[in-house]
Amino acid sequence: MSNTLWKSVLFSPAILGATLLLGSSAMATESKTTPEVAQTPAAVTQSPEAQPVAAALLGIDGLQHIASQTVEEEAAALSTNAVKVEQPSEQPLAEAHTLQQKSVASKLEAATQPATKSQQKTVADKISSPAPVSANLSEIRVAQAAPNSERTLDQIIQYGSEGTGNAETVGQVTSVSQLRDVQPTDWAFQALQSLVERYGCIEGYPDRTYRGNRALTRYEFAAGLNACLNRIQELIAALPQGVTREDLAALQRLQEEFAAELATLRGRVDALEARTAKLEAQQFSTTTKLRGEAIFAISDIFGGGNIGEGVDDANNTVFQDRVRLEFQTSFTGKDILHTRLAAGNAVAFNSLPGRDFIGSDAVYSRNSAEGTLQFLAGSTGNNNIVLDWLAYEFPIFGNSRAYVAAVGGLHNDYADVSHPYFYDGDGGNGAISTFAQMSPIYRIGGGAGGGISFAFGRGGSFFKPSSLTVGYLAGGSGINRPGNAPTSANSPIDTNGLLDGNYAALAQLNFSLSDRLGLAVTYVHGYHNTGSDIFESGAGAGGRLVGTTLANLPSTLLGTSTNGTTTPVVTNSYGAQAAFRLSKNFSISGWASLTDATLIRRGTAQIWSYGLGIALPNLGKEGNVLGLFAGAEPYMTGIEVAGPDPQFNRDIPWHLEGFYKFQVSDNISVTPGVIWLMAPDQNKNNDDIFIGTLRTTFTF
Repeated sequence: MSNTLWKSVLFSPAILGATLLLGSSAMATESKTTPEVAQTPAAVTQSPEAQPVAAALLGIDGLQHIASQTVEEEAAALSTNAVKVEQPSEQPLAEAHTLQQKSVASKLEAATQPATKSQQKTVADKISSPAPVSANLSEIRVAQAAPNSERTLDQIIQYGSEGTGNAETVGQVTSVSQLRDVQPTDWAFQALQSLVERYGCIEGYPDRTYRGNRALTRYEFAAGLNACLNRIQELIAALPQGVTREDLAALQRLQEEFAAELATLRGRVDALEARTAKLEAQQFSTTTKLRGEAIFAISDIFGGGNIGEGVDDANNTVFQDRVRLEFQTSFTGKDILHTRLAAGNAVAFNSLPGRDFIGSDAVYSRNSAEGTLQFLAGSTGNNNIVLDWLAYEFPIFGNSRAYVAAVGGLHNDYADVSHPYFYDGDGGNGAISTFAQMSPIYRIGGGAGGGISFAFGRGGSFFKPSSLTVGYLAGGSGINRPGNAPTSANSPIDTNGLLDGNYAALAQLNFSLSDRLGLAVTYVHGYHNTGSDIFESGAGAGGRLVGTTLANLPSTLLGTSTNGTTTPVVTNSYGAQAAFRLSKNFSISGWASLTDATLIRRGTAQIWSYGLGIALPNLGKEGNVLGLFAGAEPYMTGIEVAGPDPQFNRDIPWHLEGFYKFQVSDNISVTPGVIWLMAPDQNKNNDDIFIGTLRTTFTF
């Protein structure tokens, strides 16, 4: 058998490799000049993988050298558990092999030599009482096994596929027992359990794996060590006896070993925090958003006309539109520059035959603004594009804000009107009439100017904060001169400009008592040049949006001309508004206002207005609104002048309105609505008028 084995080894390197596998427990010790190393059991278990690789590196010469030994000597060497072998001091250089091949060949050659008893005893003693490992790293690497190509490929595939098979998002692992790839029998289980459950500074992946076989850089380890240091420092500060001396000693050793990495990591964190703070301070750049609204409306008017032809004969069904494009620019993230362009072709219905405010047969609808549809506000009449609004609002301190308007400013831009679900800034998602949108007191004056709202309360999520609001707007002289626009705060000519033309100054105290109740009291002082309407929102002559003829031009009774525009008017208006939200599906709000009008050098007049609205939001669908409104548009109730008081009708011009906004989508709503006017132009002898509209609003 020895002869057969000898020949087989001589011609077959594979058989030699198999033979060497039988000696998995054998180890080679270093020469006398090399420190002796006590091999751990873990190193021995790696030998079955190391020996086939070493055999492949030997080559033919190495095999022949080993084959020169006797079979008996090989058997004795393979049966020895641990041996100590001297390494030859010199190696012949005649053979063309690399240094690594020679080293491995010499070690395998030495492994075939029989061990002496003293050598066996020396090694056995070292195995029984292991000494600290102090061998050179390069020497240890020679004894370690190099993985074969198939295993390396499997590991690469395993590492590449980790984390891709489970996309499930779960909470962070808080206990090591939840980790699927760490078993209680693993050596790492207790270490992980200590770090996770005692100190909470190492956590698993969200897919319930720890991935302990993944490579870890020193910086990554330093990051984990830094987390443990911070956690234990917190525990020491809170409960000194909660950390053991062994843990502190281990951490101190790790901290010393990774001092450079920890310093680098903390430096990177400090730099990152500085950059983050800079980005947070400068994160906002000038941004402009485009917001738009387009309204399509089909409308008609019925009834009226108790003399001559009826109102339905004087008007036809119309299809009208209005478009607003607003550019909202912010420079700080808290301010807004409003630049709005508008165009529309909506016009009021034709003159209606009937009886005027003194009872004579006349055409009164040219002067009365009752029943004005909301989309007529800001309409150019022929779809010409105009700069409709240019204003800038910005915070001053806390919740207080300032407002400056160059064109088209209104008091409701900066003051809370306390009329939810009906008010939409004359937009297409509120009431269908200008009267039901908000109290007429906010339509006194307008144009260029500004306002400040001083907030002194937090307010709720529904109402604005409690505040004191003051403002001043000017424009609308009403004098039609060449080159003079209706809003003439920009004109330097007489009876124009910021101080000499039409103006209105507002002061309002607003209270948000809760998330359900809001109250406000308002005062407006205004000046209206000859021929200018009172409730005209800065449009000047002919720009009235609500109210009867006498409410807008009380001096009409005193004049001798057709329109009776003979004197300027100074107004002092007082209003109170309230809104109560019983639930998220029910709201009630209303107002009352009184205007004392002084006809300069002529007398005084009193103008009243009031209204009450009930809104049922989310009726039928979220976003829908059913609105019911009843009130009296501004009308004149009395006048005192020198001499006999003029006679006029004092009937209440009731305004009833109902609409249902159906929210088709987030950007489209359809609103059918009906307006019922009783005693038009404050004369009950006039037949009632009905106005119907179907409004479709597109917002973006």
